Amino acid sequence: MLILLTGATGFVGSRLAPLLLAQGHRVLSAGRRPHADARIGFIQADFAHDSEKSDWVARLTGVDVVINAVGIISETPGQTFAALHTQTPQALFAACADARVKLVIQVSALGADDAAVTPYHRSKKAADDFLAALPLRSRIVQPSLIYGPEGASSKMFRTLATMPLALQFGASPQPVQPIHIDDVCQAILALLKDDRGPRSERVALVGPTPLPFTGYLAALRRALGLGRLRVLRLPSFIAHLAARIGQFVPGSPLTPDSLQMLERGNTADPGQTISLLGHPPRSVNKFIVDRDTARREAQLGWLLPLLRIAIAIVWIWTAIVSAFVYPVDESYRLLERTGIPAVLAPLMLYGASALDLLFGIGSLALPRRWRHWLWLAQLGLIGFYTVVIAFQLPEFLWHPYGPLSKNLPMLAAIWLLYELEKDPVKSPEKT
Repeated sequence: MLILLTGATGFVGSRLAPLLLAQGHRVLSAGRRPHADARIGFIQADFAHDSEKSDWVARLTGVDVVINAVGIISETPGQTFAALHTQTPQALFAACADARVKLVIQVSALGADDAAVTPYHRSKKAADDFLAALPLRSRIVQPSLIYGPEGASSKMFRTLATMPLALQFGASPQPVQPIHIDDVCQAILALLKDDRGPRSERVALVGPTPLPFTGYLAALRRALGLGRLRVLRLPSFIAHLAARIGQFVPGSPLTPDSLQMLERGNTADPGQTISLLGHPPRSVNKFIVDRDTARREAQLGWLLPLLRIAIAIVWIWTAIVSAFVYPVDESYRLLERTGIPAVLAPLMLYGASALDLLFGIGSLALPRRWRHWLWLAQLGLIGFYTVVIAFQLPEFLWHPYGPLSKNLPMLAAIWLLYELEKDPVKSPEKT
């Protein structure tokens, strides 16, 4: 069959595409950039703008099946729930009906039902309902939390599971029923072969048993080879206050909408999943295969930001102490002993303090793609200070509190950040 797969470079689509090829299907991807697999055809499309049926009719020539795997978990400028989850999918589905596509599989979300209240779930539900009403065969796949080694939410949950303390936001059980990405893909493949049942059907894809959200984190922690998860339960009013604050923090996973979805729960009967797979879905304790690698990656997920914050505090505190706390006359005398003329001492003192402050703010605020230059500048400055002070102010080199020798772990920490934040070099094949 010729299958049009939208969202082919996304979390679900990138896993599903090679499996479709392995089963002998021809695959077209529709999106803003081609799939990495050269065997997959490409149709240029933009879900943020292609919201008319006429945008899609010509693209469906000869297509037997359409699988829509486009989805976002939060809105950004230019990418809204209304466009990506509702308007463009509706246009695509209407074009499928006109083109007499044999089957449409819509990857939706568990919770996109009559009880939906968040924009995420309501936007998914609007597209689901529109598809279900069309005169064509359709399956609306509604998975619970999907776990995959490379998934952004999965990485976040693994990171949370390795931290010394987990937070439970409120007193509700917050049940979830995570399912592995491999089981989701196998269930979709099974739907391609199943021509029985009603014209349109909603299919819940869930793991074998529900778990409280903190229970999910505890299970991941055990699978990573760590000890018992310690949980701090926050009262509901504090949880909701934190969520309201979180909505103003870019990239924050805690917002009023995410808290509402968590409190509502995300579970279903696993019967449909078992029927499609022919066996029970994978349990959480079998999600993680390479335990040591996953544990290190998860721990670095919170240790590296902690290290970056600590380094920023050192720079900012040094700037404040140098400019406002330490006696100015003493600072001038130290500068003169290093060879700085007295007339330049104020400029050097306050200029160095300003640079320290900029380094601290930059450590917190600069995007990752620019921070490698920042780390190199910090390494150079600390190295320069260390050499000059060792020769010009040798009492600091031999001081029992080690004010100069403590630069060594600072240098090592910054070098660690420099190395781990570098972008990997692309292989010639991928380039």
